[in-house]
Amino acid sequence: MTSDASAATHAHGYGLATVSTDGTTLDTWFPSPSLGRLPADRDPALVPAEITDAAGPDARRAVDLVPVTVEIELSAPPASTSDAYLRLHLLSHLLVAPNTINLDGVFGHLPIVTWTNAGPVHPTDFARMRPALQRAGIATTGIDKFPRLLDYVSPDRVRIADASRVRLGAYLAPGTTVMHEGFVNFNAGTLGTSMVEGRISQGVVVGDGSDIGGGASIMGTLSGGGAQRVTIGERALLGANSGIGISIGDDTVVEAGLYVTAGTKVVVVGGTGTSDGSPQTVKAVELSGRPGLLFRRNSLTGAVEVLPRKGHGITLNSQLHA
Repeated sequence: MTSDASAATHAHGYGLATVSTDGTTLDTWFPSPSLGRLPADRDPALVPAEITDAAGPDARRAVDLVPVTVEIELSAPPASTSDAYLRLHLLSHLLVAPNTINLDGVFGHLPIVTWTNAGPVHPTDFARMRPALQRAGIATTGIDKFPRLLDYVSPDRVRIADASRVRLGAYLAPGTTVMHEGFVNFNAGTLGTSMVEGRISQGVVVGDGSDIGGGASIMGTLSGGGAQRVTIGERALLGANSGIGISIGDDTVVEAGLYVTAGTKVVVVGGTGTSDGSPQTVKAVELSGRPGLLFRRNSLTGAVEVLPRKGHGITLNSQLHA
């Protein structure tokens, strides 16, 4: 995120809201959101043509597509559905980084929507119109509060193998690859070139050059205590089917199949324990964010151990992230 973005206090956008027959705003698409306030001398009638050309009723879905102009204060909580969607767009357009804007209460402003290959539909209307929708070739892709990222934003130089696995509001830096079983939630993502074959939960950020292995899981802030903000350093590796509830630093590796939570008892070995060199047992949270570590399970004793690692961590396949 640039220094201008870090200093921004407001954002605005011209959007296209989908409004159902009962007046519910189902979503809002912002093709080009911007940081800063709306220009004071702007002409309210000058809405981008890509919005006005798409406006109007869609009888198939029982919705009306309505142009909207929205300005928000980034430090204030969301105040409406369109406000919430603008914040999600700011994240996915890489205009603000995860955990830097106020998203308090965002779920309350996002209605449950039946998502279809023709756009959002109110769940009640979808149930009522199901036969007509099917005849029109309109099928549901899910029922949820959050839509798919790719229905609203096309990230620059990013590969996403399965659109349903990445939510709007994900922050994906150029060079990121999200494979079929990878998942990226809103207000989370990658800060540089990364391989994602596991789960990046809400609030989690992954550093440049890191690899989230197949089936790996990173605890977010939507479940459990929600107090620990987890970050992944640069050139780090979460092995296949591993998991963490603590931050891991640069050049750190978590062995495949090992799950390390904040309260996991870890034996510190390899000269990093007590002053006399004997092993020391600590809670994993005491090691949170430290660089150059290897977390593993001792195959003889079953104990979780941590050892120091030297040099750089993993190197991603440059051909996969060109």
